Amino acid sequence: MQETRQAARQRRRRRGLMVGTTTGLVVTGLLVCLVMTMQPDGKKDAGRATAVTDSQGSPPPTSPGKKPSSPPAPSATPSAGARTPTSAGATSPTVSPTTSAAPPSASTQRAPATSSLAGRIRPKSTRKGVATVYKAGVGDGACSYGPSDDMMIAAMNTTDYETSKACGAYVLVRAANGASVTVRITNECPLPCAPGQLDLSEQAFARLAPISTGRIAITWSLSSPETPGTISIRYKNGSSPYWCGIQAIGHRNPLARLEVRTSGGWRQLARTDYNYFLSPDGSGCGRAIRITDIYGERLTINGIALRPEAVQPTQVQFTHR
Repeated sequence: MQETRQAARQRRRRRGLMVGTTTGLVVTGLLVCLVMTMQPDGKKDAGRATAVTDSQGSPPPTSPGKKPSSPPAPSATPSAGARTPTSAGATSPTVSPTTSAAPPSASTQRAPATSSLAGRIRPKSTRKGVATVYKAGVGDGACSYGPSDDMMIAAMNTTDYETSKACGAYVLVRAANGASVTVRITNECPLPCAPGQLDLSEQAFARLAPISTGRIAITWSLSSPETPGTISIRYKNGSSPYWCGIQAIGHRNPLARLEVRTSGGWRQLARTDYNYFLSPDGSGCGRAIRITDIYGERLTINGIALRPEAVQPTQVQFTHR
């Protein structure tokens, strides 16, 4: 009996330990849950975000306040002279070639000639120099006009050529013997041609002296012939809506400026020594053109299509002086 009572007491002791242990575990679990519940939400979210990012590969660090740079956008326009390929069947936008502007009225389109407009070849000024002779062939030259039907032409010395400002000018040439001839400047005479010197075609030189003479003293002055026809416009080979060169042909008086109309107004184009005015970024190509002579007269020309190498006539001409 005594052994039976001892075994019963041991069983009760073990049950008490088990209950105590279980109670301790439950209390500990409750305390852990309470601590977790009291943590701030932001930290929990941050922990989750870090875990996701780490599982996918952390992004490279960036400097505070600095945005990652974006790749540069492709250029919309090519460099000067470049042609942009287009898809088959695509056409360049052009201005309707069916209309031309009438000559502007003198009251709104004329201004007094100035030295800045006239350059070295000025109205009512007589120059002294020499005339030499050269074989002009078909009459083409540095002014890029192409073959000439009229061989009364000349090459201007480089100084007075002045980056093609002399191109298209009509010059009255007089020799000491009283003979004279009017020539159109279509070419440049490089060094050793001196300032004041004109290199005449054989046909023109023969009007002043025998070709065998080779060199004679002359005087010359600017002329404005009465009936040279009307002006034509030509776009250079390779011109497009992204780059173009424009040339005026057949103008009675020397050109001082060529401008094109753009979305921001009239833009003056730079003149080359081969007598084209360039728009390197294509602005104004195919739109209205405005030309000004050295007397300040302006002519506005509409309806010239952007067709490279096509000589397109207009209905305008500068006033006879």
